[in-house]
Order: sequence, then C-alpha cells, then structure tokens
Amino acid sequence: MSPISYTVSDIVSILSPDSVVVNDHPVEQLLLDSRNAFLPTTSIFFALISSRRNGHDFIGDLYQKGVRTFVVSQSVEAEPFSDANFIIVADTLQALQQLAAYHRSRFSIPVIGITGSNGKTMVKEWLFQLLQPDHTIVRSPKSFNSQIGVPLSIWQLRSHHTLAIFEAGISQPGEMERLANMIRPTIGVFTNIGDAHSEGFTSLSQKEQEKRKLFIGATLAPKLQLSKVELRSTGALLTAQRVPGDLTSTAQLEIPFSDQASIQNAVTCWELMLYLGYEPTVIADRMKQLAPVDMRLTLKKGINQCVLINDSYSADISSLDIALDFLLRQAGSLRKTVILSDLLQQSNDDEMLYAQVISSLQKRGVDRVIAIGSRLTKALLAHRVSGPWRLETYPSTESFLVAGSLSRFNREAILIKGARAFAFERIVQVLEHQLHETRLEIDLAALLHNLHQYQHILKPATRIMAMVKAFAYGSGATEVASLLQFHKVDYLGVAYADEGVALRKAGITIPIMVMNPEANSFEIMIAHRLEPVIYSIEMWSAFDSWLQKEAIIGYPVHLEIDTGLHRLGLAVEQIQWVVQQILQSASVTVQSIFSHLAASEDPQEDAFTRLQFERFTAAATLLEKKLGYHIIKHIANSAAAIRHPELQLDMIRLGIGLYGVEVAPGLSLLPVATLRSAIAQLRSLPAGESISYNRRTILTRPSVIATVRLGYADGYPRALGNGAGQVLVNGRRVPIVGTICMDMFMIDVTELTDVSVGDEVILFGGSLRVQEVADWAHTIPYAILTGISERVKRIYFEQ
Repeated sequence: MSPISYTVSDIVSILSPDSVVVNDHPVEQLLLDSRNAFLPTTSIFFALISSRRNGHDFIGDLYQKGVRTFVVSQSVEAEPFSDANFIIVADTLQALQQLAAYHRSRFSIPVIGITGSNGKTMVKEWLFQLLQPDHTIVRSPKSFNSQIGVPLSIWQLRSHHTLAIFEAGISQPGEMERLANMIRPTIGVFTNIGDAHSEGFTSLSQKEQEKRKLFIGATLAPKLQLSKVELRSTGALLTAQRVPGDLTSTAQLEIPFSDQASIQNAVTCWELMLYLGYEPTVIADRMKQLAPVDMRLTLKKGINQCVLINDSYSADISSLDIALDFLLRQAGSLRKTVILSDLLQQSNDDEMLYAQVISSLQKRGVDRVIAIGSRLTKALLAHRVSGPWRLETYPSTESFLVAGSLSRFNREAILIKGARAFAFERIVQVLEHQLHETRLEIDLAALLHNLHQYQHILKPATRIMAMVKAFAYGSGATEVASLLQFHKVDYLGVAYADEGVALRKAGITIPIMVMNPEANSFEIMIAHRLEPVIYSIEMWSAFDSWLQKEAIIGYPVHLEIDTGLHRLGLAVEQIQWVVQQILQSASVTVQSIFSHLAASEDPQEDAFTRLQFERFTAAATLLEKKLGYHIIKHIANSAAAIRHPELQLDMIRLGIGLYGVEVAPGLSLLPVATLRSAIAQLRSLPAGESISYNRRTILTRPSVIATVRLGYADGYPRALGNGAGQVLVNGRRVPIVGTICMDMFMIDVTELTDVSVGDEVILFGGSLRVQEVADWAHTIPYAILTGISERVKRIYFEQ
C-alpha cells in the first residue's frame, strides 16, 4: 500500500466540497483540544460543542499558536484570520466521525473490534502483547473507546500496519451504530455483560443487544468452555474444551495471574488466538509470558531536580506519540530528554518505522535523545540525526547503566520508554529520587474525573477556583496546579504568598488568589502577579498605602465578607466605607467578592446557610452598584455546589471535593490519594507480650506481628494506635496494635495465611477511604490529607 496522506483540499472534498481553501497544507493531526496544539502547522481543529465548552471560542487562541485549518458549525468572522481555512459543516462531531470512517475505508487489513461491560482495555492490551511478534499493530490508546476517542484511534492507521485493534464503549442506545460505521471490524470480541455503565439502558438485555451492533459484518471467535481452574503460587492453570463435552478437545495453559478478572480476560484472548489459527503450543508459551498492563504514565521525582515520566512497559509508535505529548505537558521550563529503546514490533521496513520515530521526536522539540538498542541506534546514525538534540547511543540497558555519571542528568524532564525486554525499570530505579518505601500516590486521572463531575452540575457560565493551598491538600501543589491549568480551571487559591510564588516559579500563569496575605509579602505578590484578599480595614489600609507609594493603579484584589463564619472577613456594615476608599484611591480593581459558609454540608444548618447567602447578596449588590462594574461573586464550596445549586453564582471554590472526599451525596467521586508503605519485619509472639511504647497493647493470643515503615513523623496520626485504626494488607483489613512510633508502627496479621516481609500496606486509598481513617482518628479528612509529611515521596500517575 502506498503511503496515505491528506491535505486540506482532501479534507474539504470529504467533508464540505463547497468550502474554500485559502491555505493548502498537509494534515497529520486531528486536534480537538486547544491545549494540545503541539504541532499546529499540520493540525486541523474540530470545534466541538459540549454543555460546558464551545470549541469555536478557542479559534483565536489556536490561530495565535499557528493552527490554520478549522472545521466549524457556527459562523466565524474570517477577517482576523485571513490565511486560515474554515471548513463549514452542520455538525463538527459528525464531521470528525465521517473523516474517520473515510480513513478506515482505505484499509483492507484485519480489524479486531472489542466491546463489553468490563475488560475491554485489558483484552486489547493483552492481544497486543500476544500478536505483536507477527504483526505491526495499531490499537486504541488507553481507553479511547468513545464517540470522540474512536475517531482519534482510527486516525492512527498507516500503510505499514497489518492489524488493528479498536475498542468501543457506549452509554446509551443509538451510539454503537456510529462507532461500528467507523471501526467496521472484521473480527469481533465480546468480553462480558455486566452492570458497569448501565444507567442509560432499560435492562442488561437491551445493553447487550446494543453493544453487539458493533459486530454486524464481523466474525466472532468460538467460545471455550472453561472446565477447571487450578490456582498456583505463580498464577493459574486453566483447562478448557473447544467443543463442550468433548474431552478430546481439552487444552491447558498457564497464566501468571490468579484473579477472576484476569482469568476471564485470558480466556477471551485464548479464544481469539485459536480462531486466528495459532498452534496450541505457541498460545501456551505466549500466554505464560503475559505481563501486567499498567495503563498509567507515572510521574516521579528524579535525582538532581529532574522529573521522570515512567512508561517503561512498552514501546510502539502509537503510544510513543502519546507519551511525548505527556512529556510536553509536564516539562514546563525543564529541558526534555527521551530515553528510548528499540521498538520490538513486527515491521517489514525498519527505515519507515524509525523515520516515524525520528519525526515524532523532532516535531516535539526534544533536547536530548538516549537511544538503547541496535535497531534504533542504526536508524538514527543512518539518518545522520544529531538534530536539534544531543544524541547518546548504547547497545543495551546494561551498557547505559555502567556508562557515565548520573550527574549529567540535572533539571530536566525525562521520558523513559522501552519495550519490556529492555527492563527499563532498572533505569527508573537508578534515576528516581530514593526515599524510604512509603509513598503517597496521586491519581491525576481521578482528580480530573472529580473535576468533570463538578463541571457537569455547574451552570454553563459558572467558573471554578481550585484550592491548592496546604500543598494541594497534601497532594503536591505544583503537579496538581499544572494539571488544572492545562485543563482550563479559571483560578487557583492558596493560603499564603509563598505558596503562590512557588507555583509561578513552576510555570503556572493562571490567576492565583492569596487568602491570607501579610504586609511583608506585598512586594513578592506584586512581582509574581498574585492577587491578595482584603479581609479587614487594616489590611486594606496597609495594601492601599503600599500601592500608592509604588504608584500602582488598578491592581486586582478580592474582598472577603464575614457572613457568619467569624474567622476572617469584612463585616457587612464595613462595605460602604471600603467602597468609598476604593473609589477615592483607584489603586485597586475588585476582581471578586466572596464569603465562607460555615456548615453548607449539614442539612440541619440549611437555614443558617440561607441567612449567610442573604447577607452576602446584600453586600455584593451594594459593592457592585457603587463601583459600577461587574464583580465575580462566589460563596459556594464543594458541598454547597452540590446541595445548594442556587449558590453557584459566578464561581465556586472547589477544595476537598476535588481530591475525592465526599462532602455531600450526589456525585461519583474517586479517591485521588493512596498512602502506601511496606512490611519491614514479621515476628511471632506468645500471648501476654506487649507491643510498642507504654505497653498499651497486651496480646491475648499467640500472634504474628508486622512492623510497617511509617510513623507519626510521616504525618500518620498517633490516635490510630492500639486498635483504633486498620490498614489493608493483601486486600484484607488488619488492626493496628500498640502505640504509633515516630517512624514505624505495628499491625496484627495473625489472620492472614500468606504474608511476607516487603508486602504492601495501604494506609488509605481505594476501598479504605480517607473519611473512614479520619473517623477512627476523631478528626476530619482535611487533617489526614494535609498532615502527610513532605518527606513522604509523592508519585503522580495518569490513567
């Protein structure tokens, strides 16, 4: 097949033949999000419209970034964009899908379409592992299985691919027909039917019927009958029959997993490989080598102020582009380094494959490339690519590890991406900033999920201020703020000026409100464009005097009104005086007026919440009338945004809810933080022995006691000792025994049949929610999250 490429003229002929082309250029990237305009000169932007975002609003920004072709469904004033193409369609989402369907029609290779309630992504990734030795495979990135994700997946198809694997997910009737029209699978895989994502269907039967519409024109592999599962220490031995009841068709294979979901997914892969004609011995050999699928790009702190992006479990061209874009988003002002191995996918033409790799690296402005493996090295040297980057080459991972000093890595963002055979996890271990084994994992995908949950309940015009004070509730302010800025949060809130300064130094540019400014911080606030809160007459007088001395006019400030919390804030009766001072001075511009609710989460205090709102409304109305311009008004916190939607106003302040702590029913929030540690030692003790300081716990039976690598110096509450709290070990809850020590504490693992030194211990996260831990410690989730010491390593990952 000849190389497949497109120009703007080609896209116009497919989508809108009447549109005029004023600037013909190659089209390589489909752009749906203005924040991802990394390669603007070869991108085409589809101005999608949703309940909260209208893509047409971002055309100006994208034009400034260099994008010159836009697919639009609304009228756009073309005069400011004289050299831009506007492809006019009735519906931009339909146009995106129409283009994907056309692109798919140009290929005659086998296409595997996967759907079901659970396991779609796992089966897709395992099929990629199993079939990769024989094919050059394109597959859906991550979980790109939606009305938007499927077109982006299909667009990856190129002439060198010999097999495609796409997954499809739906949430209501009528959606699968559109996905099927794009994917057009030749082979179908149905994982299972269950309750996940069932809200849009009247029954499981209707849900299954809708999902199976993907397979019109496709062939499904015959089902295996699983007759026996023998669990082993290394996994599970599976016995199945190709023909039910026919013992002569019995086959066996071993997988390195023993959980039910993995067994089910493995059987699905087994069925497909048999259908494709693979010999049983080949299937058994490859299934035994299945690796866990980690769908996360993990962000870690590295040595010498480096940032590591760990994507060391696979290397193929499709996932390389995704990882490189993640590198660009996270790098900020740091230099960009890529450590890359050979791509061990089947390819008839190494030259074409590695030409794509080189092009991807060049387009994204990588500063240094470290190539490991003979094929990648050969390709880079053959192209004489010293490029815009510095180039280092090594024949193997071992040779890289023994060569040179680690000091050559300094203040850079490093993407580590390698095929599993290269064992790049060894490189990660060397470059990672080593602390003790305890770590706080921050799930950035969960944080985004929670943000979207709130966005769905907000009025379209309501903005969001995300609170990142107190080290972003213990989650790491810089990393969280970078993600929120990328996803277009309107404001950030911090407690003190030094928190805002740190964010500015990390490349955060969106507005930042400082809740508790101090007179000695005025200069650094102005220098770093931080917006102070005026909460008292004394604060107003001090800040106004400083601004007048510096001859500054119209500096943005925020006014806090005390409506009943009685912590900080101007009294309602002081507003008239403050307004007069502002009008006389002209030193400030009031950006917003706000107040804090005392008990918005408590139904018994709803009358007081309404009283606070009435007081606030009176003050805000007076202020806006006297000043004569619009002022942002905000009073709703995480709980009020859900329980009192009439309080959403111009903006809400999103705090603890963003981090997954449920403050009111109504949203499906995910925990963002998981605190993990490990067992340092196991000992068997007889009844009557005491545990830890002060002998508060006396054993009443022979017991197995494990010591955990974490203590109150790490921020773990001492109140959880002596049976008050529990932790998770191997998925089971066990009690804390004895007093919590500074760096250690003990747990009773007597009831566990399989526990070893080094086993992971979960202190909170997942099924052990931080609210429960807070209840045991007689405190609140805020205190648990913000109390985790900064000596505990933070690890960031994105699903």
